[in-house]
Amino acid sequence: MGIDINPSKIEGHWTTGFALDLHTISSTPAGYNEYGHMQFDTVRPPIAECLFKLKNRGDKDAADPIIDAAVTFLKPKLKHSQLLVPVPPSSQRSLQPVLILGEGIAKGLGIPFVPCITKTRATPQLKNVTDVAERKKLLEGLYDVEPGKTEGKKVLLFDDLYRSGATMNAVADVLLREGKAAAVYALTITKTRSNQ
Repeated sequence: MGIDINPSKIEGHWTTGFALDLHTISSTPAGYNEYGHMQFDTVRPPIAECLFKLKNRGDKDAADPIIDAAVTFLKPKLKHSQLLVPVPPSSQRSLQPVLILGEGIAKGLGIPFVPCITKTRATPQLKNVTDVAERKKLLEGLYDVEPGKTEGKKVLLFDDLYRSGATMNAVADVLLREGKAAAVYALTITKTRSNQ
């Protein structure tokens, strides 16, 4: 028995896109810890809890239910995708959730996993840049694609979290323009409740 998900559409520069669930249901301040940092009681949907364990606790076993849920959801919907392209990870981690999940989902769908998008320069984590104009400026020319990997192909673009869509839109544009992809579809595991 898989975990329950509540998929919803995500809009962007792609043909069709989905997030499997919300990133959080609620987050309530719970007081300060001994270092003076505000702590929160956060309630997450089951798939978001697995993602949290994978990203923040390094729990590789948490990837399996996420991959199973994604493959089960995608098979009837995006069966025409010919390869899966992950968004490049935003930070250095010993365990890269986007790559682990992307590779597992591609394998489950029986399509190639093609990490062909690279960053042209280092940037601060975009989730920490709240100014929309500044984020847009940081994204200009940030991504490059290996020519020939996606030409004429229907690409499933994958990321673990959808916030404003700015990063995924920038990558989708590169796939369509320079990568000459025939079409781009999008999948994220979770999406935030607000698009900031």
